[in-house]
Amino acid sequence: GYVVLNNDWVPNGGLENFGSSFLPAAYQATMLRPSGEPVDNIEPSDPIGLQQRKLALLAEQDHEFAQQSADANAIEGAIANYETAFRMQSTIPEIADISQEPEFIQKMYGVDSTDEHQQLYATQALRARRLVEAGVRFVEITCPSFDGNNSPWDQHSQLKTNHEKNARVTEQSVAALITDLKQRGLLDETIVIWAGEMGRTPHTPKISDSCGRDHHVDGYSIFMAGGGFRPGFAYGETDEFGNSVVHNQVDIHDIHATILNQLGIDHTALTYRHGGRDHRLTDVHGRILQDLIVS
Repeated sequence: GYVVLNNDWVPNGGLENFGSSFLPAAYQATMLRPSGEPVDNIEPSDPIGLQQRKLALLAEQDHEFAQQSADANAIEGAIANYETAFRMQSTIPEIADISQEPEFIQKMYGVDSTDEHQQLYATQALRARRLVEAGVRFVEITCPSFDGNNSPWDQHSQLKTNHEKNARVTEQSVAALITDLKQRGLLDETIVIWAGEMGRTPHTPKISDSCGRDHHVDGYSIFMAGGGFRPGFAYGETDEFGNSVVHNQVDIHDIHATILNQLGIDHTALTYRHGGRDHRLTDVHGRILQDLIVS
């Protein structure tokens, strides 16, 4: 499954950020709210036995319809979504309830913070660990929104002030998540990726307390932990200004190829037919970054 802990906001680009594109609908994300009922209609309206019989009848009819339909994939995707929704009803309420966690674990993540944004992010990070323990394959956490900004890292102004806010909100919970996974023996089989789609330019049009920086794709940093990746080192270098890569350049396709390798998947063989051709996550690019992997 794919679960997004999205902190009650949707980033620029809308829900397509978490969608399945041309893949079956079963691969789109399920979003959990940070407070209150995590998912709409999570409480079943019928007793479990009756609900199971209804779903079995519905699935049988859908399968028959799919065999006669020109778009069987869409119908099979809908069936898979029904099955996922049923499983969620029995597991999500328990997973989302972090009150079951010991007080010292909650404090380690920062759930007791007096900062509402940090408390929110800490709750989501702790839920992420519980989701991983429950077998969810892909969990995404987004940074809480400040001042109505639905892209809280996109600082075209007030960069110093707002990046400091973001760092204060997230750093304790991220460190706690990695520590917690390691202590539970889960880090070796879990990849933690802290990343965005771009960095910020190393220069600004003017020097002032309110200045910001623009989008920058020619040299920026991410970090990865666990999942068989080498710990405690930096790979790649930029020039002295941080403007562009001068050594060990890494492309996003390389990152995808390497992550898939750690999941036991050959990125050149993972394809999905759409529009008359076999699409790859890495397109026609991508190399496995062996220097990043524990030998």
